[in-house]
Amino acid sequence: MFRHSFHSTILLAALFISHAYPQNIDSAPKRALITQAVDNQKRVTLFGNTRAAANSANDRGRVSDSLPLEHMLLQLQRPPELEQALEQYMNDLQDPSSPSYHQWLTAAQFGEKFGLAQSDLDAITNWLESEGFLVNRIYLNKMTVDFSGTAGQVARAFRTEIHNLEVNGERHIANMGDPQIPAALAPAIVGIASLHDFRPHAMKKDRPKFTVNSYFGSTEAVVPGDLAAIYNLNPLFAKGITGKGQTIVVIEDTNVYSTSDWTTFRSTFGLSGYASGSFTQVHPDNCSNPGVVAGNDAEAILDAEWASAAAPNAAIELASCSDTTTTFGGLIALQNLLNTGTPPSLVSISYGECEAQNGAAANATYFSAYQQAAAEGVSVFVAAGDEGAASCDAGNSYATNGVSVSAFASTPYNVAVGGTDFGDTYAGTNSTYWNSTNTSTFESAKSYIPEVPWNDSCAGTLLASYFGYSQSWGPSGFCNSYYTYFTNILSVAGGSGGPSACATGSPSVSGVVSGSCKGYAKPSWQAGLFGNPNDGVRDIPDVSLFASDGSDWGHYYIFCWSDTANGGSSCSGDPSTWAAAGGTSFASPIMAGIQALINQNTGSRWGNPNPNYYKLAAAEFGSAGNSSCLSSGAPKSSCVFYDITQGDMDMPCASINCYGSSGSGSSLVIGVLSTSSSSLLPAYGAANGWDFATGIGSVNAYNLVTNWTSASSAQYVGVDTATQGTWTGKYGSNGELIANDLSNPPAFAAVSFTADSLYTWAASTTDVRALQKSSGASTRTATCYYSHASSSFNINLNLADGNTHRIALYLVDWDSTVRTQTISILDAHSQAVLSTETYSGFHNGEYAVWNIKGNVVIQVTHTGGANAVVSGIFID
Repeated sequence: MFRHSFHSTILLAALFISHAYPQNIDSAPKRALITQAVDNQKRVTLFGNTRAAANSANDRGRVSDSLPLEHMLLQLQRPPELEQALEQYMNDLQDPSSPSYHQWLTAAQFGEKFGLAQSDLDAITNWLESEGFLVNRIYLNKMTVDFSGTAGQVARAFRTEIHNLEVNGERHIANMGDPQIPAALAPAIVGIASLHDFRPHAMKKDRPKFTVNSYFGSTEAVVPGDLAAIYNLNPLFAKGITGKGQTIVVIEDTNVYSTSDWTTFRSTFGLSGYASGSFTQVHPDNCSNPGVVAGNDAEAILDAEWASAAAPNAAIELASCSDTTTTFGGLIALQNLLNTGTPPSLVSISYGECEAQNGAAANATYFSAYQQAAAEGVSVFVAAGDEGAASCDAGNSYATNGVSVSAFASTPYNVAVGGTDFGDTYAGTNSTYWNSTNTSTFESAKSYIPEVPWNDSCAGTLLASYFGYSQSWGPSGFCNSYYTYFTNILSVAGGSGGPSACATGSPSVSGVVSGSCKGYAKPSWQAGLFGNPNDGVRDIPDVSLFASDGSDWGHYYIFCWSDTANGGSSCSGDPSTWAAAGGTSFASPIMAGIQALINQNTGSRWGNPNPNYYKLAAAEFGSAGNSSCLSSGAPKSSCVFYDITQGDMDMPCASINCYGSSGSGSSLVIGVLSTSSSSLLPAYGAANGWDFATGIGSVNAYNLVTNWTSASSAQYVGVDTATQGTWTGKYGSNGELIANDLSNPPAFAAVSFTADSLYTWAASTTDVRALQKSSGASTRTATCYYSHASSSFNINLNLADGNTHRIALYLVDWDSTVRTQTISILDAHSQAVLSTETYSGFHNGEYAVWNIKGNVVIQVTHTGGANAVVSGIFID
């Protein structure tokens, strides 16, 4: 239940205690999971932890038993009742009505409250040491053990051999079967995060040398000033909201090639005037310094540069550790950050691997790390992927492994950031949105630019239609045309999204969602948002930003990466000669930068920010979407999100989840990724509201930042029974909405409805109880919004200009005298009740009047008579 008196005191207090950690943590005795003596002859198999590439065709023999395997991570699991308690605590952290709201935990407190019992930890470490392993540490979370050994010790202890592999001409090592552990330990162990050296891939796509956009003429590269114009960052910067006092950590397994690249990027693009901005490189908890890893150093520098572009006064910290033989250095860096000292408030990760390939233990390791991060108040942003809905086919020409998503991005405790492209080239409107010349800092974008899902592939309907093809699949389709021979369009490349489907369990077909695979359960904050499917699982992405590499429509990012020996470019002269790329690895650090602006503006860290994103989206979308916030339709200045409805992220394919493919070898006909192979159900298209292609959509940063906190207010003025339906000159000086008649809200107001219906009592009448049909009109209409299928309906009102406005609701019990109803004004973000009033006896018509500021939900609840009704909304 919402409590009328709660919001003002608790929310105000929260702003001051949000950095504090609770002093008293309940550390009640925990149930031990390991209750039997360890018997090495009684074993259980940890299914779902063998790479698809670890097969006889790639096998090149067993590695030496003496091969060192350092910093392996053993992921543990807590008792179900303790996991349930933790999930409840995670919900309470985001619930303003809970005493635990924003009571972030330290790593030690997290371990004491939600880690394994000490007896379980002792039993596990004793067994590891008895097998000859060195236990380097038990992390403070009491959920992860760092240990080292040799390949021979792994083979003996876990009953799986490590072999040399040759995969597509590259040498690797991997376990050839799922590991086994003593049955007595199984209740407390998920598995080893990794027993192979297949690394996650960076979500960066270099701008191709041969592109489709040569057909379109000029190209427009995106630089920091363009980003600020397109996503409305400039008004924030003008107000001093620049990320000052905030630290954004980018997670890597390398150092940058040259720290001067970051400085050059900022000075070239006009950011060096933000004097508080800084860049440092750290190796958390004295982990091994990785030096410069060729290729990955490009990912590292672009992460650092573009996080700074969105938050130019923030401190950018690159946290990296060396990869070990089997463990990704970025994961070690993240674990060390979360388990030593004060954790950062913002983290961005631009790497990924699909759920079915990553393996059950690795999936659980990332889930657990992000969960701990959110409990500590850390906001984790992750690149959703660069493979459409085919994340298990990264880097391939076409998908063969079906629909899949990145395990790094699919947990409920991170923000998955998807990718868009600009729609101006397709529409032929480039000159509308870009100036013909650059400024001194090289920007040329004029304003927000309509967006479409980023899709480099021939399967995209927009590209196919541009070249005159009615379909992408089949023998006559675009993906089987001569264009594929001299462009890059036959490729699995585009912003990623889809349902979590193999976060747990074991695939029966290696690398494919199958067998006992299951996705993460849908979090409560995602359920019910207009457009989000009722599929019971976590869906990604959450939000999206521009991520194109310029392959199709001529737009891409510029960054300074001077490692010329490994693909970089000199950062001297005109930036048009610098490194150019795209990918959701740009979008993730940019979104982390925007969150840094929120954190600065609110004076608070926010942990998992998704609950707030989705509350804001629900207020904007209502129950049917919001046509005034469509990306392709000149969205209103009050929109927080731009709803992207044109285009798709469909990928070319053959085999699983593929429609229109046939043959093989030289006779192969390419199809398009589809959730059904027998009928065309593309995976996936953009649509009204939330969709798999772009999630909620992209953002108006100014509105996101300024509408973030519970700054809403509602002061009840009273009831006007004298004016009746003659509203002109009295109400609606800024705008009005009259049921079934007028819809003229002002530019600063977004109005939508949830669970309402429309009814007309009298389309035209002279009865003074009826509302005038337009300003000063003599004709009147008796109509209403009403609750049909439920006892209440909501009016979602977002006043984005920051001012207080008089809002009048016209109520008339036209066809009876017995209606009674309650109207409550709720803060749209916290759901705190700001005002509640009850109405009866309004047969003659009356106005219920408030002074309202911010983003609110007006809840109209039926308490008597036929239903609850509102005939008009008037904004002054």
